[in-house]
Amino acid sequence: MFRKAVIHLIKKKNPHFTLDDSIGIGILVQLVFSKGIAWLRSWKLLLRLRIPKLLFLGKNVQFFNLKNIQFGKWVQLEDHVVLSGLSKKPLVLGNNVRIGAFSRIIASTSFSHPGVGIQIGNNVGLGEFAYLGGAGGLEIGDDCIIGQYLSCHPENHNFADNSELIRLQGVHQKGIKIGKNCWIGSKVTILDGVVIGENSVIAAGAVITKSMPANSIIGGVPAKVIKSRIKVPNNLESYMMTS
Repeated sequence: MFRKAVIHLIKKKNPHFTLDDSIGIGILVQLVFSKGIAWLRSWKLLLRLRIPKLLFLGKNVQFFNLKNIQFGKWVQLEDHVVLSGLSKKPLVLGNNVRIGAFSRIIASTSFSHPGVGIQIGNNVGLGEFAYLGGAGGLEIGDDCIIGQYLSCHPENHNFADNSELIRLQGVHQKGIKIGKNCWIGSKVTILDGVVIGENSVIAAGAVITKSMPANSIIGGVPAKVIKSRIKVPNNLESYMMTS
């Protein structure tokens, strides 16, 4: 009975969920207890005049400019996550978003020029120790799965003037957009101005310095398209080789 109740509850969040037969009642009790504690932690937001709804917080989660942060349903922020909503547009976390422990989602650090903002779509899972900046704007599409240590930097420093300190030459910003249904491996770095097309796969350790088309398999430093995920029909491939 308890097992069926847990499965029913989890399926409200993830209709595709299945539970392996090897998972015993003891593990399920630990799961329910830990999620219950995480849900109770979210009610501390009432002290900041926010109703948390279905929000689950790990230990020592920190918010800055909370009024500019929007949460969907079933959002999980693991231990020591930091969210800063210092930006012109809201920092948005869609439904069923999970942010891994020790990650920092920082829309901006500048009080002179607040960032554009960060928008993370529905059903996005972000691994531990990520750093997402939002100075020039960052968008992550629905259903992306992302490994540990992702680093996104939608801003670059100007440095053309050798007579001036680099830190005083200002910045330029184009923003970063990641399409829907992408799989991004661990320790990937994405730089300003990059657009990643939907349905793409990025190998671990890649450094993305330019935009990539949809349905690409991407890897390397600097990264390049290794091949397309779209299968070319045999007759078309033969024609291309002889033309």
